Amino acid sequence: MVRDPFAADHPQLQDVLDALDDPECRTIIKHMEKPMTAKEVSNRCDIPLSTTYRKLELLVEASLIEEQTEVRVSGRHTARYVLDFEEVNVALDEDRSLEVAIEHPERTPDQQLSELWAEVRKK
Repeated sequence: MVRDPFAADHPQLQDVLDALDDPECRTIIKHMEKPMTAKEVSNRCDIPLSTTYRKLELLVEASLIEEQTEVRVSGRHTARYVLDFEEVNVALDEDRSLEVAIEHPERTPDQQLSELWAEVRKK
């Protein structure tokens, strides 16, 4: 579920629309003021934990939330989720097909390191 920091970010239109149409996803977006674990999201939004994981995955696939790895000295790393958009635009392209563009906030060095660490852990 971690976004590839080296890949171009082009979510599927339907993934974005599905996420934005989902009331629980919108609740998560509304309450995500800082990076949070799935359990924190579940508690804050009053959504069952199993449902929270599914909704977070939907939001990550739509490039609206990013999963970051919090590196801990103990070696027991944890995932934190952070809101990852400032604006979503749906427009007609030259072929009169709908296209989606998501404006993401600037990445901090800590976020970039977290993304790289997540890629290293995959391999």
